[in-house]
Amino acid sequence: MQFPLSVSDISLWIAVTAIILLVTSELISSYSERLGNFAIEKSRLRLVALLLGMAFMVTVLSRAINPT
Repeated sequence: MQFPLSVSDISLWIAVTAIILLVTSELISSYSERLGNFAIEKSRLRLVALLLGMAFMVTVLSRAINPT
C-alpha cells in the first residue's frame, strides 16, 4: 500500500499552512492594538508558523539533495 501523498504534496501543504498562519499572526497583532486582546497567543501562533516554514525548507532541501 502506497502513501497517497508525495513529498511535493506535503511540502506544498506545509508552505500554504505556514503562509496562512504568518498572515493571521500579523493581522492579529495589527488589530489587537486597535480592538483589544484576542484569545489566541500571538507569539505561539508566530512560533508555529515559523516552525512550519522551517519544515518546508527541510522538505525543499531534501528534494534538492536527493531528487528522485
